[in-house]
Amino acid sequence: MNSNVSVASRYTTLAEDLAHEVEIKRSRFITYLYRVDSESAAREKIAALRKTHFDARHHCSAFVLGADRMVQRSSDDGEPSGTAGIPMLEALTKRATGHGTDLSDIVAVCVRYFGGIKLGAGGLVRAYSDSVSQALDAATLLTRQRMLLLQVVASHTEAPRYENELRASGYHVGATEWLAEHAVLEVAVDDVPGAEADFAQYLATLSSGTAQATKSGHEWVDLR
Repeated sequence: MNSNVSVASRYTTLAEDLAHEVEIKRSRFITYLYRVDSESAAREKIAALRKTHFDARHHCSAFVLGADRMVQRSSDDGEPSGTAGIPMLEALTKRATGHGTDLSDIVAVCVRYFGGIKLGAGGLVRAYSDSVSQALDAATLLTRQRMLLLQVVASHTEAPRYENELRASGYHVGATEWLAEHAVLEVAVDDVPGAEADFAQYLATLSSGTAQATKSGHEWVDLR
């Protein structure tokens, strides 16, 4: 399968939400990472943590959204301007993954309980940046890939063989629909130039030229 994809058709995101805490000069920095798919969802997470940690002095945040990462927001929430939200955002946007720096659909919220010792502007920048970076170190990430959905019609007797061979060859096979006359297999291939033609050639060999694939749409798929 063709793996030469653009940023717009593939990016990295969280597999699971998590919380990570560090203590810096008696201040507690609790960083929460959530996977979100919209700005409203990100702000709901921030608002919920304000209620959970109502006694904390600051609830700083940053989030990145979309395959192209066009939506990027941050908040210092009362910390000196530029010492919390932006460092947190940069920790997200500059995070190296297996595909470069493509982390997205993620919100980071850093809850700070002040410990009585001032950190200074430089200390705050490092504290908030490091808190998010350490949380990402502990996080499990996955690739989210835009896929082209194809349908393959097969006889009831051939469908199980097709499904097994497709899976063994690395294709993503969805649910098989069993109709009275035949079965319909749903197969997802990378949504990149050449992938559909490559699959058609593979299918022709698999079925001795008797099966064809038709497009049925697109879907974002989590690849673990």
